[in-house]
Amino acid sequence: MPLLTEDAKGVYVIAVTPFLDNGEIDWTSVDRMVDFYEEKGVIGLTILGQLGEAPKMTADESKAIAKRVIARAKVPVVVGVTAPGLAAMRELSDFVMEIGSAGVMVAPPWTTKTDDQAYAFYASVGEALGQTPFVLQDYPLTTNVTIAPKVIDRIVRDVPNCVMLKHEDWPGLGKISALRASSEKGETRRISILCGNGGLFLPEEMGRGADGAMTGFCYPEMMVGVVDKYGKGDVERAHDIFDAYLPLARYEQQQGLGLAARKYVLAKRGVISSAALRKPGASLSKIDINDVERLLARQKKRLAEIGA
Repeated sequence: MPLLTEDAKGVYVIAVTPFLDNGEIDWTSVDRMVDFYEEKGVIGLTILGQLGEAPKMTADESKAIAKRVIARAKVPVVVGVTAPGLAAMRELSDFVMEIGSAGVMVAPPWTTKTDDQAYAFYASVGEALGQTPFVLQDYPLTTNVTIAPKVIDRIVRDVPNCVMLKHEDWPGLGKISALRASSEKGETRRISILCGNGGLFLPEEMGRGADGAMTGFCYPEMMVGVVDKYGKGDVERAHDIFDAYLPLARYEQQQGLGLAARKYVLAKRGVISSAALRKPGASLSKIDINDVERLLARQKKRLAEIGA
């Protein structure tokens, strides 16, 4: 499988991790999930992210998930390798690259407080990972680390194996504009920018120069459709598709409950056998399920109205 590069475009969906009701990994659903995402047109998969419940897994489980997905997938796979220390990060990174990963993703530690600390961390990551291409995950809402555009520019200039930004500021549209302005002026390399936050700002992000999405949603075809239509210049159709799915995407963005809603719909769609999160994790109440079912019904109606 080819390595991740600065030219990456499209949708690299953040994959869930399927569990059985007893908390064990559901390997049959892992295979079915990979096939489902590919059938919906994603360009790549990203596994072992926060919404993949990676912090709840052992090191051996993480390696087993990576091995299973990489062996099954026909598209590039990016693996989250964020760890408290560089040694553990390097160990998992080396393992997944040896079995065919396209690259890895790294978020900063919560102890990062200053611009110089953010730069120093990613400079160290670049050195530790050697030739392995990596994604800089910029997700202040979860990490509590804000990385200014000027710092990202500095990292891009000095750390050649940083090939992608997972832009997940809230919404941070100005950050995308600033980064693209720097590369257009020749001040930095132009790296790939794929966006997160469940796709809530995807049309606007594409308009600012993003190359696609790296996030999760129970209907990945929404993100694929938006990115495809925007890339072809059919901006209004991209917005039509986005608008039809927006209420459900918004519901999924609830902290804690959102992943439970995503897994509920994926189970309803037959992608995974159980909607269970590994403990500790949220579960939907009957009222929550009623909310989701109403949103699904209205979404189906709207999609029919626009012929999508």
